[in-house]
Amino acid sequence: MPDAAVPDLVDPDWLAARLGDPHVRPVDVIFRMPGLERDLRAEFADRHIPGAVLFDVDDIAAPGTDLPHMLPPPEVFAPKVGALGIGSDDTVVCYDAFGLLSAARGWWMLRAMGHERVAVLDGGLPRWLAEGRPAESGEPALQPRRFTARPRPELVRSRQEVAAALERRAEQVVDVRSADRFTGAVPEVWPGRRAGHIPGSRNLPWPDLVGPDGRLLPPDRLAERLAAAGIDRARPVVASCGSGVTACLLALALHRLGARDAAVYDGSWAEWGLSDDLPVAVGAED
Repeated sequence: MPDAAVPDLVDPDWLAARLGDPHVRPVDVIFRMPGLERDLRAEFADRHIPGAVLFDVDDIAAPGTDLPHMLPPPEVFAPKVGALGIGSDDTVVCYDAFGLLSAARGWWMLRAMGHERVAVLDGGLPRWLAEGRPAESGEPALQPRRFTARPRPELVRSRQEVAAALERRAEQVVDVRSADRFTGAVPEVWPGRRAGHIPGSRNLPWPDLVGPDGRLLPPDRLAERLAAAGIDRARPVVASCGSGVTACLLALALHRLGARDAAVYDGSWAEWGLSDDLPVAVGAED
């Protein structure tokens, strides 16, 4: 039987104790980042957590758009996730090959589709291997299961909703890109996008949420980082980044601090920076 409750963040001990459970599914979450030369699919085939499947956010994505890895509609999401052997009653543990980079995107996508039995492996595959945990190679044998999507639109924001929220000052938009990308001091890494940030947004680079060991900072340190960035935790937050991936790490951090409904701007700068009809700010925060 599945655990009665699933924490949002788990350690290798927690996962190792459940690897034999047919209702616990580790998933290696990958996405294609501009400039990344690593072949993450090949790395997964070479070495992954036993029983893991590959959750490719560029494959489990909305069709018919030039924007990268947009959240697909439920009729696309459900069969793709079910084909990975993930069922509606399963506990999913998301991890990635970097520590904490893309795992939270898988966690957020599943939650946005109504699946609450999902956690992130703190420290990811690097921590797992550093602790001498087992790994396996090859492609997993997939046994499809029935997955039912129950969308939670309150966890997702469109560009229109972000623009309206900023105009009304109803929500805080927090951009987790690096400071030089946020200010426009360097060219944006996503091709064809303008440099700068959404006017009125704040900046909290995602690496500031992670310790030198690749693990999410403890709650007290997270609270300090948010306060230092001028973020009011009593007000709703919309997380943004380059393409909606690392923004999910901020959503996870806020979830750890009790903000269960932090939203993600799915298109993020890959959408906003591409649209000439949307305003762009450069320099320090407004």
